[in-house]
Parts: sequence; structure tokens; C-alpha cells
Amino acid sequence: MENTKFNFAYLLFLALVSAMGGFLFGYDWVVIGGAKPFYELFFDISLEPTLQGWAMSSALIGCIFGAVISGFVADRFGRKLPLIFAAALFTISAFGTGYASQFTPFIIYRLIGGLGIGLASTLSPMYIAEIAPAKYRGQFVAINQLTLVVGILAAQIANFFIAEAIPENFSPEMILGSWNGQKGWRWMFWAELVPAILFFVLMFIIPKSPRFLVKINNADAAKNVLAKIGGDAYAAQELASIQQTLQESGTSKIRFSDFKSPKIKPILITGIVLAIFQQWCGINIIFNYAEEIFTAAGYSVGDMLFNIVITGSVNLIFTLVAMRTVDSWGRRKLMLLGSIGLGVVYLILGGAYYMDFAGWPVLVLVITAIAIYSMSLAPITWVVLSEIFPNKIRGLAMSIATFALWVASFILTFTFPILNDALGASGTFWVYSFICFLGFIFIKSKLPETNGKSLEEIEMELTKDK
Repeated sequence: MENTKFNFAYLLFLALVSAMGGFLFGYDWVVIGGAKPFYELFFDISLEPTLQGWAMSSALIGCIFGAVISGFVADRFGRKLPLIFAAALFTISAFGTGYASQFTPFIIYRLIGGLGIGLASTLSPMYIAEIAPAKYRGQFVAINQLTLVVGILAAQIANFFIAEAIPENFSPEMILGSWNGQKGWRWMFWAELVPAILFFVLMFIIPKSPRFLVKINNADAAKNVLAKIGGDAYAAQELASIQQTLQESGTSKIRFSDFKSPKIKPILITGIVLAIFQQWCGINIIFNYAEEIFTAAGYSVGDMLFNIVITGSVNLIFTLVAMRTVDSWGRRKLMLLGSIGLGVVYLILGGAYYMDFAGWPVLVLVITAIAIYSMSLAPITWVVLSEIFPNKIRGLAMSIATFALWVASFILTFTFPILNDALGASGTFWVYSFICFLGFIFIKSKLPETNGKSLEEIEMELTKDK
């Protein structure tokens, strides 16, 4: 409704609380990168590549399991209760990871944190998409990516300020016996306790998703939430639209055979491919393996921590750009821009490593890649995934796509050291460049524009008979 006066203060509150899952996702995901040089010495795994890779990628196993169960719990319990559970998992993980004195408990708590990430990464954008008006949905769902980026930056800043200055002529023994090697890395993880506990408390305040409320036959409660968002007329129209699409899709329980339907299967495949591509475009390697990437370019460990803060700041700035452009430029255009832009930058970055360039040229290229990703593939993929699946199967379909995303992320994280060893930094980034060009072709041929349409309009358009 064009003349609807929305309660933006209320909408923003709901979006920010839900998006704290994104903040904790970002913090938990990146904090380990800054702690890496120190906990590896503490646990005596600095010469054990397999254990190093396991420490970095173990949370992804938790993410995968979180994504697997997120669809079931979202369709069974809604979006709110599982997000409360995710907040509890983040709290337990933050405390336990910093408290661990042995490697195995450290890994267990990382797995618990990963489970929280898997749930939050699916449910936070889904909840926001279901409460936001169509006209502004892109901006509101992008808030989740914004908080994720702020979480990344918060982890990077916390790591930078918690870590003591490292002498130029340092030895592993010096670091192990220092504040960094004994206590500093612990406080990097413990700093997450503050937002995790706040998220847990605030999630009890926000209402259940109106679309889930309609699904469980509580139309009155759904109407009350919608009225608080946009008034009585808006609530009546949205409620009727939601009820219509649920009736047309049927009220029976969801079966996996439903996903083989000629109407649903292409949508699911598109979502899965986009989720995988968001990871295989390679940008998360820069965050997870920042130490290797920057030291290969000639930077010290101290410089590396500072450069990570720079990349995090760029990430934040260009996520804000995405929030301004997602509902004006459209989803498809930004996804195309991101895929072709990253492909070109990686091509040049691989050449820089091949030609043995060091220092600021590599840093500039890395920053450019992060800027492109932050205003395109990073936020827009989550916007698209939260939009394209029909109401009836949204929870399970989003779970499947997120599961694919985390499996892809695990493969990416696990294979980077192997690729880097076999092909060098140059060859590795050329591989990612090729993947980005393939992604461009897929998006151009398969992704429809969803900008400015209600979730119900998108569903009717994508599932209509061809």
C-alpha cells in the first residue's frame, strides 16, 4: 500500500534485535583469526597443519549441523525460540573457548559456537524478511549483514587492542610466555559474552513472525503484529495475502518430495547455487587466513592485525553502501556487479603475487575485493535467499540453502592451505577468479529480480505455471 505509514522505530528495533544473531555470527566467525598466532603456540599446534586447519574449520561443522536443524526448528517452533537457543549457544561458546586449557575442549566449544552460527545465519534474515514491508525489505534484511560486518569489525578491533605489541625480533617462546600467549587470546573470545547475553535477553521481547503465526492458525496475533508495523489497513491486506498463499500451497506437512515439484525445484537449485557461490567466491579466505595472506605480502604479525582492522572498516563502509542501493539498484544488478568485479580483482591479485609484488599494492587489491563483496554478494545473497522460497517451505528451504553454504564454506576453508601449497597464492586466487566468472554467468541466466515485490508476489511469480 503506497500511502501506508510504517512504524519504522518499531521495525528497526525488531530488525536490530534479530540481527544481533548476525553480529555474533560475525564476531565468532572472525575472532579466531586474530587469536590464531597465540592459541596455536599455547596448544602446541603451530607445526601441525592438520590441527591448525581443524581449529580454524571446526566451527563450520557446527554451522553445518545448525543449518541442518534450522529448517525443522523454524517450521516447528518458529523463528523466535530457535534464535533464543542460538543466543544461549553463543554465550556458552564464548565462555568455554576462552576458558579451555586443552585443545579438545577448545574444539568442542568452537563446535557449539558454530551450531549457534548455523541457526542464526538462517533464522535472523528469515525473521527480518517476514516482518519487513516489501518496499523496504532489502534494506531491513541487509541490516543483518550490517550487524554481521560490525561483529567482524568488533572482533578485529578487540583482537587489535587486546593483543600487546609484538617485538620485531620475536621468537615463538617469547610469544608463548607473553600476555598474548597466555591470557590475551582468551579475552578475545570472552569479549563476545557481552553481546551474547544481551541478545539472549532481548530476544524474549520481540514477537513471533506474523507469517509463522498465520501458519500455526493464530491469525489474530499475526494481525496485531502487522498492525503495529503498518496500521490496521496494512495488517488486513498482508494477512489476506499470507493466508491466500498458504491456502494455495496447501496446509499439509512439508515432505522432501515437495522439493521435486517442477515449480519448487528450480527455485531451490537457484538458492543452493547462490549460497555455494557466496562462499566459493573466496573472500572469506581473506578473513580466516589473514595471517598467511598478509605475511605472504611482506607484512609482520603486528602489521597483519592492523591491516585486518582496515579491511574490517572497509567491509563496514561498503555494507552501508549496499543498504542504500539494494532497493534502488535491485538485487540482480548488484549480484552481477559483485561476481564480475571480484573475478577481475582476483585475476589482478593473482598476478601481483605471481610477480612478487609486496606491501601496499596487495593491500589495495584486497581492500578493493572486500569493498566489492561487501556491497554485493555478502548482503544481497542473504536478501535473495530470504525472499525466493515460498511461505510453506521457507524454513526448510532456507535450511537446505544455508546447509549448502556452510558445507561450501568448510570446503573452502579446508582446501585453501592445500591449494595455496600446490598452486601458490597466485594460482589460488586465479581459481577463485574463474569461479566468480562462472557465478556471473549463472546469475545472469537464472536469477530473477525480486526488488519491490511482497514475499507473496514473489512466490506467485516464481511458482506460476510456465
